Amino acid sequence: MGNSIWKGHIAFDLVAFPVNLHAAARSQAVSFHQLHQCDHSRVKQVLYCQAEDQPVPRHELVKGYEYEKDRYVVVEENETTQISPRSSSVMEVLEFVPEAEVDPVYLDASYYVAPERAGEKPYTLLYEALRRTGQAALAQLTMHNREHLVLLRPGRLGLLLHTLFYRDEIRALEEFRTDTEWVTPQELKLARLLVECWVLTSSRPNIRIPTAKTCGP
Repeated sequence: MGNSIWKGHIAFDLVAFPVNLHAAARSQAVSFHQLHQCDHSRVKQVLYCQAEDQPVPRHELVKGYEYEKDRYVVVEENETTQISPRSSSVMEVLEFVPEAEVDPVYLDASYYVAPERAGEKPYTLLYEALRRTGQAALAQLTMHNREHLVLLRPGRLGLLLHTLFYRDEIRALEEFRTDTEWVTPQELKLARLLVECWVLTSSRPNIRIPTAKTCGP
């Protein structure tokens, strides 16, 4: 499964057991390097000061927060270290919620949750309890110097963990809309028929794709 990215304990009430996290997916995108056209040598990115109109060495850089247009508060390196939360070894369960009520738009990164040998029994008990009740667990986790709200839910073989976006990170629902008055009952009936035919044939890979006549009423 590869190296774990976090090790610690899942804790709720008086129960705690050791687990570790593994990335569930990774991007397969092809990346390119930027080369000089003349001899295909690698080029280096240059940092430039707009006010002085000249390159700036990295040791002269500082971090700043823009609180209004072109006005900044400079944050020193030791200050960012002090305010960054340290990684915690405990994943604290906050509450249980119906899994079906969790909008997938809130899901961010996905991880496999694997039990350590000492925690296999309580891990299995939590997995089965969530699977049979249709519940998921909301928990708090500090990882990579950032606090995360996470969702624990039962997968096909074990527990899955998803980091969640916070409410203020989700764009307003009003940014798009669907007007059901645009479609007629006949058009909706045809669309449902096409979906049902697709589901029927895709579940049987060797079956012949039906035509509109074979799928029709």
